Amino acid sequence: MVLSGGHRASSLKQQNKKHNTIGHRSKGSIKNVNKGRVTVKTLSKKKKIDLSREQRKNQNRQARALKRESTLVKKRALGCVNKPPFLVCVVPLTPSVNPRTVLADLQNCDDNSTTTISPQGITHINLPRFKQRFSFVIPPVNDLYAILDSVKVSDTVMFVWPAEEELGEVTETIISSILAQGLPTPIHIITGLENVAQKRQQRARQSITQTIEALFPGPARLHTTTQAHEALGVLRHIGQQKQRPIYYRDHRPHIMAENVQFIEQEDEGSRGMLVVEGFVRGRDLSVNSLVHIPGWGAYQLRSIDCHHQRQHTLYPPTGRRKEDIIEAPHIHLEADPTKQESLTSTNEIDPLEGEQTWPTKEEEREAEMAAACNTKQTTRRVPKGTSSYQAAWIVDSDDDDECEDEDEDDDADTKYPSSVDTASQQDQEEEEEEEEYETVSVSDADGGNYDEKMDYSDEMEAWQKIKDAREDQHFPDEVDTPIDTPARIRFQKFRGLQSFRTSAWHPDEGLPVDYARIFQFQDFNRTRRRIVKESMDDGDCAMTGWYVSLHISDVPTHLYRQHTSSQSPLVVFGMLAHEQKMSVVNMTFKSHSLGHYRPIKSKERLIVHMGCRRFVCRPVFSEHTNGNKHKFARYFHPKGTVVATTYAPITFPPASVLVFKERPDGVQDLVATGSLLSVDPKRIVVKRVVLSGHPFKVNRKTAVVRYMFHNRHDVLWFKPVQLTTKWGRRGHIKEPLGTHGHMKCTFDGQLKSQDTVLLNLYKRVYPKWTFDPHVSRPPPLYTYTTHNTYTCLDEHDGSESEQPPAKKRPKLAVTFYGD
Repeated sequence: MVLSGGHRASSLKQQNKKHNTIGHRSKGSIKNVNKGRVTVKTLSKKKKIDLSREQRKNQNRQARALKRESTLVKKRALGCVNKPPFLVCVVPLTPSVNPRTVLADLQNCDDNSTTTISPQGITHINLPRFKQRFSFVIPPVNDLYAILDSVKVSDTVMFVWPAEEELGEVTETIISSILAQGLPTPIHIITGLENVAQKRQQRARQSITQTIEALFPGPARLHTTTQAHEALGVLRHIGQQKQRPIYYRDHRPHIMAENVQFIEQEDEGSRGMLVVEGFVRGRDLSVNSLVHIPGWGAYQLRSIDCHHQRQHTLYPPTGRRKEDIIEAPHIHLEADPTKQESLTSTNEIDPLEGEQTWPTKEEEREAEMAAACNTKQTTRRVPKGTSSYQAAWIVDSDDDDECEDEDEDDDADTKYPSSVDTASQQDQEEEEEEEEYETVSVSDADGGNYDEKMDYSDEMEAWQKIKDAREDQHFPDEVDTPIDTPARIRFQKFRGLQSFRTSAWHPDEGLPVDYARIFQFQDFNRTRRRIVKESMDDGDCAMTGWYVSLHISDVPTHLYRQHTSSQSPLVVFGMLAHEQKMSVVNMTFKSHSLGHYRPIKSKERLIVHMGCRRFVCRPVFSEHTNGNKHKFARYFHPKGTVVATTYAPITFPPASVLVFKERPDGVQDLVATGSLLSVDPKRIVVKRVVLSGHPFKVNRKTAVVRYMFHNRHDVLWFKPVQLTTKWGRRGHIKEPLGTHGHMKCTFDGQLKSQDTVLLNLYKRVYPKWTFDPHVSRPPPLYTYTTHNTYTCLDEHDGSESEQPPAKKRPKLAVTFYGD
């Protein structure tokens, strides 16, 4: 019989969580509660529109057309009619290469081309076949500054390589400087290949191609100009290749001088007006802005004249099109004194600015009396007529040591007397030696006058610098506590920090007087974006592509005379707003292997090329780290990277930086390259000093430390500062022991007897006002001398003379300054 009953659930039955209507709501319930209201985040969010297939195709088609149009606009901005021509800088990489032969091949490649030469030696080629115009400038090949200035404003740089010749250090310096400064669009030409045997021509090409691939970005392509079609292909390649952007050049107006004149002022014979003619490139040039000439400084413009007739003189019309025969009216722009930028670069110091309290005469008198009481009076034996100031520098220990040495010599003489027979025997032996030997004069090549040529003081100074740099590298920031001076006085400007990274340090605390002379921005990045993007809409601008004459006022006469004697190209840059004012500039220096082989101490004299500027300074080095405080670096070691801080004119980044160090003979070595980091006076550079002590008696967590201080008052003075050890322990000073600087310290763990106790002190470091805009030009890279009566092409001034046959052509003797 089956009994029927209801099912009863077990106690192990799964219990599901009930639906919570408060925490979860459906979309419909939310919609009913909101009643059509939309949140602010939903309104500000970009809604994605679902496009159809045809709409997406049309959108992509419009984007391609926009890019194509922008590319055509960029291409038509150079080389076309009423536009500035392609500016090409020809740089031969060895002294045996003659750039004039390459330029002659380019001039004669087309019968319909026209060639004109400006008064400054710039060659202009008008090519009707391509409807393009080219300008070629050849700077002096032994002047590094002339090459760098020409490359600064060039659209294309043409490197001329020799077929079979090894590249020296001078060539590496030229290439490295151009790459660090900012490489325009490069093109590579090989010369002298026809003089090489047929079997070695391919090998020479491959060798140069490998060098180009290792040094330059992009594919390596070599060109020759011996044949007409090859030279025509070079011009076509220059006109069609993509231009490499260089920020500091493209965002500032610049001019390569075609003609330069100087008009001396009647009132002041030392200054005059400089008239510079050329094409405006980059951006529009305002007559109210300032202009900068590399190596000369910043100047004001008096007026700008636009000359279309002179432009047609350089590039004669090639057809009857309207754009070829158009005659625009003469345009004259005069500077407005109310809108013109001022040449003022520094602020006037206000001694009453801020809260300052000056001591009274009574307080000064009391301080002098207290100092006189604390001063120890010592008596010293000095020569007659010696002042108290001179007596303070005489060291007694030296005299004592000399006396001790003399006493020892006297004792030695008394202990070991010499007899007359011994002396006579020595004289006989010396006479016999003189008879055996003879005097031979050693020539200078054999090293006879080696010591006369060497400066022993410079040798010892360089050795001391290397020794100090090596010690700083192995024991960073460790110094010895002075014995004769209390540590609380020697390190009174230092402070202790619990954490270098997180401890507060106000950037406006205790600023020097020089900070009252500089300018700073509330928001530098916002000001930079506004100034770079703003356009000159006041109507007083020379447009890009115009051939203009700049009237630059108050130019020193000696600078123009130096320019005429050097025969180097003249370059003029238009400055942005506020770029003539002084501030604190931070630059990143990266060591260059070519010339940086010795450590450079902080505050050493360096020559800096920053953007379009050149100046001399003594920067302060610091580590390139994140955070609000940066550790001071005493040395800039080879293969390292540091941040250099100095007073310099404001320059809006990005901008390239080249660093040269000058030798006693004037030769400049490229020691570092880098870029402009920021213009920020609030960058805190902190110098660290580490005082070290050694454990004397070690217990479990306490130890007696000695040799860190030498008196009891110093221990009490530095008692609040935290201690560390080289093995990672932390502690603090508990109490002094005795009067000779011993102290009892406690640590957070067991201290080893071989450990070293450290005390870190910090002080903010500021740069010195050592800015000098006048930079001396380096000596020539090499000189030329011939060995027979034949004359050859003079690469120094580019003048052609009669050449010998190819087989009898003389070799050039090259002397390199910098090996």
